[in-house]
Amino acid sequence: MKRRNFIQLSALGFGTSILSSTSVYGAKKTSSPDFDQLTSRMADVVPISLEERKARIAKAQSLMEKNGIRAIVLDSGTSMNYFTGLTWGQSERPMVVVISAKGEVRYICPKFEQARLEELIKIGTDIYPWEEDESPYEQIKKAIIDSGAASGKIGIEERVRFFIADGLRQVATGFELISADPVVIPCRIIKSPAEIALMQHATNLTIEAMKIGFAALKEGEGPSNFSSAVAQAHQKMGARHAFALANFGEASAFPHGSSKPQILKKGDVVLVDCGCMVQGYNSDISRTIVFGAEPTPRQIEIWNLEKEAQAAGFKAAQIGAPLEAVDAAARKVITDAGFGPDYKLPGLPHRTGHGIGMDGHEWGNAVRGNKQILEPGMCFSIEPNISIVGEFGVRHEDCVYMTESGPVWFSKPSPSISQPFA
Repeated sequence: MKRRNFIQLSALGFGTSILSSTSVYGAKKTSSPDFDQLTSRMADVVPISLEERKARIAKAQSLMEKNGIRAIVLDSGTSMNYFTGLTWGQSERPMVVVISAKGEVRYICPKFEQARLEELIKIGTDIYPWEEDESPYEQIKKAIIDSGAASGKIGIEERVRFFIADGLRQVATGFELISADPVVIPCRIIKSPAEIALMQHATNLTIEAMKIGFAALKEGEGPSNFSSAVAQAHQKMGARHAFALANFGEASAFPHGSSKPQILKKGDVVLVDCGCMVQGYNSDISRTIVFGAEPTPRQIEIWNLEKEAQAAGFKAAQIGAPLEAVDAAARKVITDAGFGPDYKLPGLPHRTGHGIGMDGHEWGNAVRGNKQILEPGMCFSIEPNISIVGEFGVRHEDCVYMTESGPVWFSKPSPSISQPFA
């Protein structure tokens, strides 16, 4: 990279304490990333309030009434945390939450864990413990019946493990077990301003961490330099590190990397994908650069085509349009350039985007056939990928949140192949 490009990047916050004065991506001598300059960025973070969680439960209850569902069952995991604020590790011993269409939240847990659960509960007080030689499923059924439901439909959240759903089915013979999707998805797919603020904070920290990761790239070494630097940066800033992947050269053509050993050399395309969590909410960003040399005309051509495709997807993301329109617009740019068609290689082998929130991948995929109408509060990635097996791949991934007037980027797209961050 030419010195003028280094100056551009330094102005964006890379800083001389992190980088050498000759190149961002590949001088012979690069200084090690200075992690001592990083401090916690959590002082201004506002967690999801108890009032907001109660509002989520009220919305779920309204949706239960609308869909004729008497109660929903949540296993330990994201949806349990979303509604109740409770985090509980999964094991062979069921610990579940029952949210009924009317009344209080109820908890079913192993008897010996009851005291610990009582310390953690933020909403509701009713606990149905079961001893080691008793059936947890009978207790789940009792919790449902105590809510006033003697029969009817019980919604099973999609992450409830089979043995729990099957155990309940065997004892709750007067009930019909169905999917809880009509209740859970409409709640979780629409993010509140508080949720969006947490996702924005996570995004900001990942951008900082990625800059440090790029500074750690070294000729002749593997992807772990980048990955470990990003992980350390996330942790120093107080975020929960999620992932940091880097793929070099031909391996960049594989969207999720290659199992073959990779050694970085000048002129390699470097494709990275990173994310972290803040108060349970995710970021997800991909960038593509060329390491230690001026990009070739071919690299520039494909990089710019990918940028055009991402911009087309963003333009198509309008309130009232179906999510599949985002994929169609981005894919058209790539196929019109002679790639594909459809998911064929070389070209775009996967959907253009995925929903994001408390899980890194959620409902709200930008993919052909998804007729879900875009609404304010939806959050998803726009990441068309151009994979050319045997050469390289390019992916620009940034996430958006929908407002009444259209999409807003969490992270602004890369301005150019030599400037990964705006």
